[in-house]
Amino acid sequence: MPHARNEAFIAWMARNGWTALELATSLNAVIREVTQKTSPRGELSEVTVRKWRSGETTWPQGKARMALEQVSGLSAADLGFVPPDRRKHRAAPEDPLRRRTFFTVASAAGAVVLTGAAPSVGSSDVLRLRQQLDTVNALDDQRGGHDRVEKAALAGAAEAVTLQARTATQRTQQRLFSLAADFTATAAWSCVDARERARARQHLDRALYLAGLAQDPSLTMRVWNSVSMLAHQQGDHAESLAAGQAAKATAITRRDPLYASLAHARTAIAHAHLNEDRSALRALDLAACSLAKADLDRPRSSWIAFYGAAELHALTAIVRDRIGDAADAEAASFQALAVLPETFRRNRALTTARLSLAQLHQGDIEQATATTARVFDEMCGAPLPGRVRSLLGEFHRDLITLAPGSATTLDWADRYRTEWSRP
Repeated sequence: MPHARNEAFIAWMARNGWTALELATSLNAVIREVTQKTSPRGELSEVTVRKWRSGETTWPQGKARMALEQVSGLSAADLGFVPPDRRKHRAAPEDPLRRRTFFTVASAAGAVVLTGAAPSVGSSDVLRLRQQLDTVNALDDQRGGHDRVEKAALAGAAEAVTLQARTATQRTQQRLFSLAADFTATAAWSCVDARERARARQHLDRALYLAGLAQDPSLTMRVWNSVSMLAHQQGDHAESLAAGQAAKATAITRRDPLYASLAHARTAIAHAHLNEDRSALRALDLAACSLAKADLDRPRSSWIAFYGAAELHALTAIVRDRIGDAADAEAASFQALAVLPETFRRNRALTTARLSLAQLHQGDIEQATATTARVFDEMCGAPLPGRVRSLLGEFHRDLITLAPGSATTLDWADRYRTEWSRP
């Protein structure tokens, strides 16, 4: 019997301009980010995607399905996939001993329900929530801050807190608090990225409290890093510097130079906006030295997967442009884009916007306006996160200041104003 083609999936691919090979490549990148595995064994191929299109495969395997949902922003069901009906498969004959064991376990479970005792929490619950968090972070890397990320993160945090009411060891309880803090910090970060500042502040206060209960210096550092970014958005650069210094003071920065590098880079931005150029450049040097000492293959929380040479180049571009060194800012942006993974679409869009600003600040209007077109290409039609829209707004204001009434300025405004200003 011929297979029924998955028309919904085919239409989605056509609508978004995906080829089978390009989609397989993007899905593999998401899976590698989530699983932290670099082996090509078991990766998806264009043949896999073609089987999905033809209907030969009606329900992708777990990791492939997760990646597809993150890339598309849709559920597998919305893409036309149908889960198997397990009732059609006959069960093998039961072993009598296994049957007796089942009834023993079932009776014990029934006793738990009847007596009102809650089942205990164990490693499997923690692992499941950790995988859920990794999936949410992968979605953020793909699309940037939006309410879907925030809602998913807050739901994970609520579940982790709810599990505290059930019997668990102290170690498991601390791990659950860590997860609740991590989820809440992800929700906060999504709001920072979307420039929803009031909600971001509320989530950050909660995340800092939970990180303290978890006694987790990595998450404490994460929260202070986000506080520094939020204060920067609000124009309070003194608070941004203080939060960056609080991040540097956490225990994790003494144990792991990767975290120390990020904290130094964050303070560099604050110093630059306080017109403390020498302190800003010294902080950048410390960030680079710390990064050179870091073991990048060491297992870490998924939230810091974004940070490395590419992100430091991007932050360097911000500092250099701020202190009036637009040429070096442009070079740093090019360096960032050269090594920034394709899966970090939002970060690539931000870096591209920063590149256009550096070119504009050198008076290269034609090149700068051409560069901004790539911002929309990087996001592949997805809604622009608030930070990206804000940078494009800054570009527009600087463009008008530098070349008011010019044909290039008017053409850019006609082509992109509606697109970049759309919520």
